[in-house]
Amino acid sequence: MADQFANTLPSAAPTEAGLRAWKTLSRGEQVRLYRGLFAHPDCNTFTPDTANDILFAARQRVAERSRG
Repeated sequence: MADQFANTLPSAAPTEAGLRAWKTLSRGEQVRLYRGLFAHPDCNTFTPDTANDILFAARQRVAERSRG
């Protein structure tokens, strides 16, 4: 399961499987994944979206996922 998570970026709305996989990783591996995430070029892209906009979009994706 850890291998499955190793190529997945952390999510504002993780799946149950993603949470289980994350918990199987050592703290060092979790830190390594986050460092890799923050080194990604998209982390240097600015957006006019507010935190509320991002949370709303994440909740919409979760709702769509739960509908099938």
